[in-house]
Amino acid sequence: MALKTLAIIDYGMGNLHSVSKALAKLNAENDGQYTIVVTSDPAVISSAAKVVLPGVGAFGDCMTNLSSYGLVATIKDVAGRGTPFLGICLGLQLLFDGSEEDPGVPGLGILPGMVQKIIAPVLKIPHMGWNSLAFKTPSPLFAGLPANPYVYFVHSYHAVPEKQEIVTAVAEYGSAITAAVGCGNVQAVQFHPEKSSATGLAILANFLRS
Repeated sequence: MALKTLAIIDYGMGNLHSVSKALAKLNAENDGQYTIVVTSDPAVISSAAKVVLPGVGAFGDCMTNLSSYGLVATIKDVAGRGTPFLGICLGLQLLFDGSEEDPGVPGLGILPGMVQKIIAPVLKIPHMGWNSLAFKTPSPLFAGLPANPYVYFVHSYHAVPEKQEIVTAVAEYGSAITAAVGCGNVQAVQFHPEKSSATGLAILANFLRS
């Protein structure tokens, strides 16, 4: 039987090695049912059984690269037709309409809302290090996790969705900031699961099994 493809989108920016290494390890431990590929090929991404959009860097630079690689329409298509989709860190922010980091640059617009700078006057920005999650609405990514698990963050901006019911987890950093969102097949996390020890690996394993 042919293996299904899990595509990690390569657009010249992102924590690709650590994400692909973690997913490959988990895939091997779960009967190896996927071929894990890092790719910028729209055809491979379009035909994949599951898709991961990682990201680090600036919002505008990432959107420019996605456009130059011809991936914007492909991402919108796979997310829109029900392919299980996981955004990681900036990959979460890109799903929204735009960001204060780069005003006027449109995001993917898959989820309605904007990305805003974290306001925490007495705390350091970026929000960097371990912080606990408070679960808000059920998510398949968090199945089997204990309450308030710790995960690893590095970011200065956070998503503010138009519909708060898509927020699946928050973290406290001056105020409640969006840590994860979910809308049907589209799930995304602001933190780095690949750097979040056993909790992060459990989240990635849940995505593989979902």
